[in-house]
Amino acid sequence: MLLSDFIRHELRLTGTHVGCEHGVCGACTVLFDGEPVRSCVMLAVQADGHSVRTVESLAQGGQLNRLQRAFNECHGLQCGFCTPGFLMTLQPVVDEGKQLSDDEIRDAISGNICRCTGYQQIVEAVSQALAEPQEDERAGTA
Repeated sequence: MLLSDFIRHELRLTGTHVGCEHGVCGACTVLFDGEPVRSCVMLAVQADGHSVRTVESLAQGGQLNRLQRAFNECHGLQCGFCTPGFLMTLQPVVDEGKQLSDDEIRDAISGNICRCTGYQQIVEAVSQALAEPQEDERAGTA
């Protein structure tokens, strides 16, 4: 069983979306031991003994974290299908706290595909999130 299927069907955490089923679009990105991976090309058994975080782990106590807030405020999403993958790809970047240029942000999201936004709002959201003071955003694992 694929990790994406295990997350969605066994754990019933449906925030992880499956777009291409080939690891190309990035919609299924989760954090595996803190690093973004494509859950649609990884077997669930490979996650045994490892930390796996899904998009559901980002909000604490019903409050969006700074990256999620920035996506909302900068209109970094439209249909929302790809948004969980972008968030999980970018969360380690934001956690690192290093200021990035627009080109560096674009490089960080180069493995994620969005058909709606044109990416500029996503770049703006990341810049805004990086400009905010860091808060404790560590959450549990799935």
